[in-house]
Amino acid sequence: MNQAVRTMPEAGQAADAGPARLVAILGMHRSGTSCLTGSLQGAGLFLGECHTWNPYNRKGNRENQAFVDLHDTILQDNGGSWDSPPAHPVWGPEHQASARSLLAEHAGAGILGFKDPRALLLFEGWKTIFPHIEMVGIFRHPEAVARSLHHRSEMPRQKALALWYHYNRALLFQYRQHRFPVLCFDRDPEIFQQEATELAKWLRLPDQPKASDFYEESLKQFSEVHTAGLPWRVRWLYWQLQRVSRRGLSGC
Repeated sequence: MNQAVRTMPEAGQAADAGPARLVAILGMHRSGTSCLTGSLQGAGLFLGECHTWNPYNRKGNRENQAFVDLHDTILQDNGGSWDSPPAHPVWGPEHQASARSLLAEHAGAGILGFKDPRALLLFEGWKTIFPHIEMVGIFRHPEAVARSLHHRSEMPRQKALALWYHYNRALLFQYRQHRFPVLCFDRDPEIFQQEATELAKWLRLPDQPKASDFYEESLKQFSEVHTAGLPWRVRWLYWQLQRVSRRGLSGC
């Protein structure tokens, strides 16, 4: 069972129709999104109520269940799910109203963040709800993701790689539209921690040095370095994302 903890925005912030800033952490399942989100939370990103433990991630996936439930509902209403994405999901008026109500629950937050891989499938709707939404992204070697998904839910490799491609193609599409930081979870620990701290500074979070405190290498399973044997389009997309990540913050 997941455990959840609520962190509160700074005292004295005025209430409004929603948070002053909204940050989405975007990435495929099992790709380091939890680690990045936890790092940014440690640096002062307000997440609301989020999961801090589950059987496959001892530090929790850092997801706010209300956002996950909203995304699941939209996917289901479009005839799909996280592992069977609909081709062109549509937000209905009721979905938009639910999203606005969810943001209103965090009125007064200076900067609210949320992480849910499903958001990549539905992100055009979020841009309609909150046009100035900010984005950060992360990706991971496709074989490492496939092995992790097989370990967690016995997902066949072919399906896992197809999902990796679907989600990360959406990540690259959003990047090309908006130019935001994209980190690679395959980096050496010291480099990843440094990049997380730089990202916290870029986001103007209040406790930037603490971004490096969350990462624990012992929690990271499945590392891959070779792309041999991958479908060509998966190799190509991984190479494109590596190019993006090497640009760092200077490419934003």
